[in-house]
Amino acid sequence: MKNVYFLSDAHLGSLAIDHGRMHERRLVRFLDSIKTKAAAIYLLGDMFDFWYEYRCVVPRGYTRFLGKLSELTDMGVEIHYFTGNHDIWAYNYLESECGVILHKQPLTTEIYGKVFMLAHGDGLGDPDRKFKLLRAVFHNRCCQVLFSALHPRWGMAFGMLWAKHSRLKRMNGGEPPYMGENREHLVLFTKRYIQTHSNVDYFLYGHRHIELDLQLTKKARMMILGDWITQFTYAVFDGEHLFLEEYVEGESQP
Repeated sequence: MKNVYFLSDAHLGSLAIDHGRMHERRLVRFLDSIKTKAAAIYLLGDMFDFWYEYRCVVPRGYTRFLGKLSELTDMGVEIHYFTGNHDIWAYNYLESECGVILHKQPLTTEIYGKVFMLAHGDGLGDPDRKFKLLRAVFHNRCCQVLFSALHPRWGMAFGMLWAKHSRLKRMNGGEPPYMGENREHLVLFTKRYIQTHSNVDYFLYGHRHIELDLQLTKKARMMILGDWITQFTYAVFDGEHLFLEEYVEGESQP
């Protein structure tokens, strides 16, 4: 039985991350290290810091990452890509060119007999009105069409600068540490969700850039996967057990 892997929040291409090429290569080396062990890989959003697909144009860069995704899907590894709040604007390029399975909504699915609820995590329980408004604008089809009318030179530059500002704000103290069960929005959302969905065994999220492994009930367990900027963490399910791991180069991986 092969493993199933889960990771999120690499923010590839971020102008706020030094040594972007090394950053991408590290992720690619990890994917290469698990390619013969993986039945499926779930990428739970914000793998790119900004991603917008014009009809005939895709963002510059990411060739190593996109090539590795294509290699894995050609080998028969299922790659599930969830859009986050930085890569909302994925349409069909990743599916048609790289062979991934694209998800724009949370997914509840069965893996090796266990029920998983998977999502990036943005918009789930966060009461911040500014974030809700911004998210609604980004998801609005009319706004997306208007943005696509911008020349890619200007549209991509604007998007990358916006993403850089967002990343720097979080890196400079805007990303709060774990706030506890009674204040963490994803934990509160999950507790409410369990009341009407008691069949779910595991809840996995990205978005918050913290590592969290929490047993909510005898059956239900939730994880927040950290990130691939400073933590390089991921979850792996072997069919019986779910582990939260850190990728350390040079060490053997499960």
